[in-house]
Amino acid sequence: MALASVKLSIALTCALLLSSACHGLEVGYYKNSCPGVEAIVRNEVKKFVYKDAGIGAGLIRMFFHDCFVEGCDASVLLDPTPANPQPEKLSPPNFPSLRGFEAIDAAKDAVEKACPGVVSCADIVAFAGRDAAYFLSKMTVKINMPAGRLDGRISNFTEALSNLPPPFFNITQLIASFAAKGLNTEDMVVLSGAHTIGVSHCSSFVSDRLAVPSDINAALAGILRRQCPANPTAANDPTVHQDVVTPNALDNQYYKNVLAHKVLFTSDAALLTTPATTQMVLDSANIRGLWEDKFNKAMVKMGAIGVKTGNQGEIRRNCRVVNH
Repeated sequence: MALASVKLSIALTCALLLSSACHGLEVGYYKNSCPGVEAIVRNEVKKFVYKDAGIGAGLIRMFFHDCFVEGCDASVLLDPTPANPQPEKLSPPNFPSLRGFEAIDAAKDAVEKACPGVVSCADIVAFAGRDAAYFLSKMTVKINMPAGRLDGRISNFTEALSNLPPPFFNITQLIASFAAKGLNTEDMVVLSGAHTIGVSHCSSFVSDRLAVPSDINAALAGILRRQCPANPTAANDPTVHQDVVTPNALDNQYYKNVLAHKVLFTSDAALLTTPATTQMVLDSANIRGLWEDKFNKAMVKMGAIGVKTGNQGEIRRNCRVVNH
């Protein structure tokens, strides 16, 4: 009876907290098998981020895009092959905008030299997202990222389209999209804050924010119309900063921009369309350190989505191809 009670207690805790420990993940997972791995990855990420902050933004986005499609399993890294000519990375949400693949390659190469066949690409993606956040926040965002993920063998173009929330989603659609991954409304608002860094192609917002009436700040709209063509095409689709105030800093400026209607996407503006999410935006904008703390927790929670263990996955030798 006592054992049954303990099992029930553990099950309830997992259900309530979506705890990483419940998914076989552990902080310091490689402390015995590859003790230097996290320092190795951080060192490689640092080189890329300090050379180009956009790569750091790409690595944070890559972690999100990986976890939302097939779980956090590095499926977003797989290159096209004759057997699978259309993987996730070629899907419109990822191509041509997703960046950072070369940073993952460099980190994997360095890790393989130290500990061949031990560290998964999925964990390297998670560590890289964590480290990019650390450097872009001037070392204020310190995420205790657990590890223990395996790499997946499936990568599907259409799965990226159906699982990644597009920039034109309204609040109801956003909440449902995140709920489908075990993330709540607050997680959605907190993770949206990553739009404080990086760039966007004009095609992601022109049609529903500039070409039709919207609540976008008139001055910002004027600037964007000068930067973006009225009808972006694959051959003419410039990029613009998502956060014009602190474009290369991971901070809470995004929420101040939301309140000022100085954001690019319908999905950004949507955060002000319910009282609950509006309050979350206000708190993140005005309470020092609040968003950073919540972002730490939300990144860890997201990193537990669809984790593969045992015979569900593998440790790829090359992050771009499955083992044979």
